Amino acid sequence: MNSPDKRCCGSGVCIINDAGECWCGQVWDGKKMAAPSLTLRSASSESQEQEQEKLKPES
Repeated sequence: MNSPDKRCCGSGVCIINDAGECWCGQVWDGKKMAAPSLTLRSASSESQEQEQEKLKPES
């Protein structure tokens, strides 16, 4: 069995991927596990912005 991840929040059930994201939604901020930032951009918002760019008239 693998040794526990040192980044675990203390619950003992953390499964943290290489990007520092836990299955519960918390992310590693470099010092501790924390709730993710609300400024993250989703793929759907990026695709909406791309669609808006296509609709803008050329000057």
